Amino acid sequence: MTPDSVITTLNYTVDNNIPHNHFFYEPSGDDKHISNPAGTDSQQVEVFNGWGDVKNFHVDKEGFELRPFSDSFVEFDNDTLVTTVFYQQVIDFIKSCTGAKRVEVFDHTIRRRMRDPGNLAVQTTTQRPAVQMVHCDYTADSGPQRVRDLMHGEADALLGRRVAFFNLWKPLYETVEELPLAMCDVQSCKPDDLLRTHLLYEDRQGEVYTMRHQPNHRWIYFPNMTTTQALILKTYDSETDGRARFMAHSAFEDPNTPSNPKPRESIEVRTMAFF
Repeated sequence: MTPDSVITTLNYTVDNNIPHNHFFYEPSGDDKHISNPAGTDSQQVEVFNGWGDVKNFHVDKEGFELRPFSDSFVEFDNDTLVTTVFYQQVIDFIKSCTGAKRVEVFDHTIRRRMRDPGNLAVQTTTQRPAVQMVHCDYTADSGPQRVRDLMHGEADALLGRRVAFFNLWKPLYETVEELPLAMCDVQSCKPDDLLRTHLLYEDRQGEVYTMRHQPNHRWIYFPNMTTTQALILKTYDSETDGRARFMAHSAFEDPNTPSNPKPRESIEVRTMAFF
């Protein structure tokens, strides 16, 4: 029987009024002087079991929801099939759940526990460890910029209407027994809890939100998720009418993890939805 909540550690970011950054390469020389790493403020928090209220969570209210999802696709090691067959399943799912008229998938990441998660050399664009840092994938600036980068000549017209980014997160082959995902209820956050953080690549720069700690943040997780379930995570919304816009989340070490758990394997598919 799973508990109503667990006490764990989440890695927030110190609000020191200096731009933070997160490297996706090994910095050297002149790069090192710009280092002000995110995710260094480890805080003990309570994460609540969401299963008892699962039908009431909504992606426009809390910023996430859990829905049934087919487990018919299992060829996750075949990138061609992932980007054709599985992407189409995701598109249909996001349209059905959100009412979007058009959904575009722009990338995916398969996450597994790595023996050396700090070794950037063993990571690829699609194979990475679980992110144990409180973050939201986009900001008020980087969301629209992503649309411009990917949609080119269509971007201005698309940005004239509502645009939202949704991530689909689900287990690959097994029930999740370690490193579950925790979501922060957007209703428990203030806008100034979000901190701009630069993602630094060798050839480009992105921007995400990390988050400073506040004791009133309400964290939710769904222990023992199965392959027939998927989370929808909202990472950007152009609407400013009070609905959820930026939902922070993080993988975490569950103190109730079995002594010999099945390794967590999950996929996160990123989509942009146009209304």
